[in-house]
Amino acid sequence: MNNLSYKKALALLAVFFLAVALRAQEEDSEKNTYQQFQDIEAVNEQLNFFFNSPDLYRENSTYDWLDLINIYLNAAIKEDNVKEIEYYKLMQARIYYDLGDYDKSLAISKELYADKEELDNNLKSKLLDIMDDNYGQLTMYTEQIEIRKEQRELGINENVAFYDIYANLGMYRKAMEHYIDNVKKTIEENDFYAQAEYYNNLGNYLRLDESAPTALSHYKKAKGYIDVFLNLITRKKSDKEIENANLLKGIIEGNIGKCHVELEQYKDAIPHLESAINTLKKYKSKELSSEITENSLAISECYLQLANYEKATDYLSDNLETRTTTNLLRKNRLLAMYYEKTEDYKNAALYFKKNIRVRDSILNNESELRKQQLAAVMGQDLAVSQTMLAEQKRALEKSRNDMMAKDRSINLVLISLLFTLLGFAGLVYAYLKSIKNQRLIAEQKYIIENSLVEKDSLLKEIHHRVKNNLQMVSSLLSLQTKNTRSKAAIEALEEGKSRVKAMALIHQKLYQNEDLSVIEMQSYIESLINSVQSVYKKGGHNINITVDAEGVELDIDRAIPFGLMLNELVSNSFKYAFPDNDENGKIYIHIRKIGEKEGYFEYSDNGIGLPDDTDERANSSMGIRLMNRLANQLQTTLNIDKTAEDGVRYWFNFC
Repeated sequence: MNNLSYKKALALLAVFFLAVALRAQEEDSEKNTYQQFQDIEAVNEQLNFFFNSPDLYRENSTYDWLDLINIYLNAAIKEDNVKEIEYYKLMQARIYYDLGDYDKSLAISKELYADKEELDNNLKSKLLDIMDDNYGQLTMYTEQIEIRKEQRELGINENVAFYDIYANLGMYRKAMEHYIDNVKKTIEENDFYAQAEYYNNLGNYLRLDESAPTALSHYKKAKGYIDVFLNLITRKKSDKEIENANLLKGIIEGNIGKCHVELEQYKDAIPHLESAINTLKKYKSKELSSEITENSLAISECYLQLANYEKATDYLSDNLETRTTTNLLRKNRLLAMYYEKTEDYKNAALYFKKNIRVRDSILNNESELRKQQLAAVMGQDLAVSQTMLAEQKRALEKSRNDMMAKDRSINLVLISLLFTLLGFAGLVYAYLKSIKNQRLIAEQKYIIENSLVEKDSLLKEIHHRVKNNLQMVSSLLSLQTKNTRSKAAIEALEEGKSRVKAMALIHQKLYQNEDLSVIEMQSYIESLINSVQSVYKKGGHNINITVDAEGVELDIDRAIPFGLMLNELVSNSFKYAFPDNDENGKIYIHIRKIGEKEGYFEYSDNGIGLPDDTDERANSSMGIRLMNRLANQLQTTLNIDKTAEDGVRYWFNFC
């Protein structure tokens, strides 16, 4: 009986302790991140908790955290505890970065960096990450490169990448190539969230490189992946993962809308932009405030173009935070457009002047700095490439030495057996020599293939730089136009700019193609027409333009004369063919291949036709003389149909 009572007492005691433990665990789980941090005693554990917590500022603001860390830091300073001072200063630097005070954060980081030899690897790794982030925000790319180099030397980051720096310097194609090389291989096929991020970033590089149609296809692919991620019921997702996925979906929707704006599809853009703005505002993400600003400016432009001025001003005056120079310039441009459309020319001129001052400031203050930063990035990139090549060369040399050592040992064996197995040794020796020759052939083939790939990349880079230089010439002509009062001079400069753009477009199409030897004329002509339309903004937008050049490819020697000739013809149609109204205007462009080398070209419009004194003007008109010379380059003669009742028709055969 006494034994039974003893067992009951033990059982009741166990239940009591279990209830107490469960209650303590429940109370601990109810504590928020801010309170959990204060319950941690060891400073190194506090540091790891601080940097690894995903929702650090959900319940308490950054200023609450700053006050708390300052209390800990002051206590450490009073006790002269060097280790704790370092840890709390690092947390302080991170909070200032999250507040957007990058100068303050960098100053604290530099103070710690001065004694970096005394820091442990965990602290040093986090310190270098913060400095990298600060230098990026402050556009101090040279210093950012040095930090990444140090991370590689310390083994913190073996794979040093510069694609974000290239993008910040405006080299979007190179940034995309580096991004693909560094990121694509790290993404698993069933990681739909990472796939969505990847294609969204590719779309960003292409959109910033003025390839909106291609960017749009990547954004749509990204949206498909994020929808699959959100709708996938077989994978459990935390609230934070769902929130991040919805935020990414909002960003992608905004990017799709911005692509439609660049393609002048304003009605299609509005629902995407509205959805993006609502999603980003719903989650109140401070880091994405610039995204909200960009989307608001884009939707404002849509409503301005659609003459809905009330809606446009709603978005323009919605407390937009124009932190970046690009957003400030765009906001000023849209306000100027609004005042111009509402005939308030005084305010329109005011905002135009603001933009001119900002641009002048950028040109004066940033141009030389950007050149230095670009040189530093390219130099560091070259150094990294040379290091990798040196490592590969050492590995190849070691492999060759191993092979030679094996060959020597085999030869020794063969010599020892020479007297007894002379005939067999000869056969074995011949076989080994054959293997060696095959290896040499394989190595040479590998070297040749790599050389071809490298030359192809260099050729693409050359075309890219030529295009950039031609765009710089076009920009210089634009600046000259603003400083010129003569109407004739302005027209001449605009014509020159249009011709330069036509040649730049050739080089752009070349480096975008897989095959660098030819240009696909259908897409080139469509892009050229868009370029000419942008020059003649007051006309040409209602003209029905038909391009029939599908499947026709020309080399650069023939594509450049074709492009310049089409530039002249389309420009003349926009300027002269439809003086009264272009609503019923039509332009027809036709190119076809007759044989392997021969072809036929035809251009016509239904405008007012040529004047009666066309033949007399031919000698004095630069455009006609230029087209005749371009026809000579194509080894043909430009024919003009003067018998047509309406419009004009040009044609010729070419080799």
